[in-house]
Amino acid sequence: MTLPRIDLNADLGESLGAWRLGDDAAMLDVVTSANIACGFHAGDSLTLRETCAKAVERGIVIGAQVGYRDFVGFGRRFIDMDSAELTADVIYQVGALDALARVAGGKVSYVKPHGALYNAIVTHEDQAAAVVAAVVALDPTLPVLGLPDSAFLRLAADAGLTTVAEAFADRAYTAAGHLVPRSEPGSVLDDPAAVARRVVRLVTEGRVTAIDGTEIAIAAHSVCVHGDSSRAVAMARAIRAALADAGVAVDPFVS
Repeated sequence: MTLPRIDLNADLGESLGAWRLGDDAAMLDVVTSANIACGFHAGDSLTLRETCAKAVERGIVIGAQVGYRDFVGFGRRFIDMDSAELTADVIYQVGALDALARVAGGKVSYVKPHGALYNAIVTHEDQAAAVVAAVVALDPTLPVLGLPDSAFLRLAADAGLTTVAEAFADRAYTAAGHLVPRSEPGSVLDDPAAVARRVVRLVTEGRVTAIDGTEIAIAAHSVCVHGDSSRAVAMARAIRAALADAGVAVDPFVS
């Protein structure tokens, strides 16, 4: 019998200068993949270089967390961008982070959109195509993370990219399988024990309870814990322990 396996990822490198967000070092001791900011929605160059170095030291796979150029809104506001401009912005971000990762002895091994861009390309065909075009132009061997059944993963697969379906440990779902907007009550979860039970069920049964009580099916190969969430480290540790107790192997989806 093959044991279930899952990747555990976190959004990291989101501090900016004197403003510190989350505990990246502690999260890197728990997760198997790190979605590191690329300087557009968060992260200064020194923070990103140091986060890459810490990931390399721990053998954690590095991914480029690309987003809109939106420091003030932390990349969580939709921007109606020209497709060519969005493609260029994604190439720029991945290239910058890859340079910092290589100086640390690593490399960017996958791409994950952030925030409003992530949510937009679930249904926004033009922006999804623009992000896909950026990855294809830069390195068509790079896998991409996205929401199951999204336009982004569909177009990425059509373009020959490796797609990785992702679920969220600390975010509520709608009955349609989309993320509940952060502006709505109950959209972000912060109880470590409850979140851990939810993730184990998601991984072992492929099901999660939506915010309205609906049971929905989700097939994912990676689970995200947001590094800026309340009690993020406690949640990540609880998830890792619960998965081990359930006999689930936690490994990166890329080597």
